[in-house]
Amino acid sequence: MKIKRYYGNFFIENRFHSFARLMDALTKILTVAVDSFRQFGFKTITMDDIARKAGISKKTLYQHFTSKPDVVMAAMSWHQEHVQACMIDIIKESSNAVEGMVRVNALMSQMFRQINPLAMLELQRFFPEVYAMFRKRLLEKDISAIRDNIIRGMEEGLYRQGMDADLLARYRVESCLIIFQPDSLLAGTQHPHLVSNEVMENFLYGIMTTKGEKLYQKYSEEYLKEVPKI
Repeated sequence: MKIKRYYGNFFIENRFHSFARLMDALTKILTVAVDSFRQFGFKTITMDDIARKAGISKKTLYQHFTSKPDVVMAAMSWHQEHVQACMIDIIKESSNAVEGMVRVNALMSQMFRQINPLAMLELQRFFPEVYAMFRKRLLEKDISAIRDNIIRGMEEGLYRQGMDADLLARYRVESCLIIFQPDSLLAGTQHPHLVSNEVMENFLYGIMTTKGEKLYQKYSEEYLKEVPKI
């Protein structure tokens, strides 16, 4: 596989091109790729599909990416970085730990509504290197953000004292991934965004104090009112 230079979130081969022009073309390609993989999974989407939906020639697509695995890697990296940045911003700007967790769940629920349940399975099966990168970044950023939220919640008196924040953060992230596993007892019971909301609510009720539960009821009405329950 030909390796192209990496610059920021994007693979760039010809540095003499206009940076703005490259960014516009790459953003279009990556946006189309993410939307296509999210709707139809990773197996059936071809380079022809991506070029056609992006409104570019196949030649232009291959100027940026040498193969479909390159596109999958770049699109997943680009999308994951964006989602993680949004999640971290939400947690930081929230007035307390419970609000942060509820708002993150609202974001995840919105994402899960748009995902083909087979997409994550196909990512693991057909692009294991990309899935390994995806999991590694979860360990580096998502778990860290949730661990910090749990520690903050204990300090605010909204979560129970004495909990293992790192263990619970890992459990929370893993519970999001298990929803998409075909051999999971949760597979096929409901759409992933419904399962995700139910799992998150039970997770929070397991760690919140009475004070935290009152805030959760308030924030769930505000941020999760459009997320139907199972």
